[in-house]
Amino acid sequence: MREWIEWYDSNHTIYANARHKDVHFRRIAEDIAQYVPSPISAVLDYGCGEALHAETIAARAGKLILAEPAPGVRARLAARYAGNRKIMVCSTDDVVNLPQNSVDLAVMHSVAQYLPPEEMDTALARLRRLVKPSGVLLLGDIIAPQTSAFTDALALLRFGLRDGFFIAACASLVRTVFSNYRTLRARIGLTRYDETAIVARLAANGFSATRQPRNIGHNQARMSFLARPS
Repeated sequence: MREWIEWYDSNHTIYANARHKDVHFRRIAEDIAQYVPSPISAVLDYGCGEALHAETIAARAGKLILAEPAPGVRARLAARYAGNRKIMVCSTDDVVNLPQNSVDLAVMHSVAQYLPPEEMDTALARLRRLVKPSGVLLLGDIIAPQTSAFTDALALLRFGLRDGFFIAACASLVRTVFSNYRTLRARIGLTRYDETAIVARLAANGFSATRQPRNIGHNQARMSFLARPS
């Protein structure tokens, strides 16, 4: 995952424009917030990215931990939420220092595709230790083997049409063809799971999972799963 972390920590152009970036993270935060079980819940967002609207989740919880591996992104998170006492920022490696069974809701959204299977197992083991016996893990944006880049592009265009950045989305797709993102994706690839495979991997790491009716975020060609300690 190191090369992906370095890419996301660079001055990349994965978002079509500022509007796209804002509504992307707003939609994710609103979707995650629906899963917060109570106003006193401890929530961990593992691999949270820019998390521009994390306050939406924090407003529904007692505490929100934003765990992010990219140091530049993490520094921006710490600066952005310095005044919010409900929000704590740390690295994904730092979560090993959190108390066992201390999290009511753990979230790992749009991370699994960048992790080789052995690193996925490491992440799931960390989260299994932290999630309370009564808690849950929300795993989002799982890409099935048959999901094509064209399907993802079409989802982006529909998102742009609905939320006011369609022209920018079209230009962004053209830029992506010639970008280092496409080169990196072609060289390293993305890790994909069908429903049976991801449920089995979660089971091997101590979770019993069911697919959710909707994926977190805009791309409904991808999958989300709710997993409970087994």
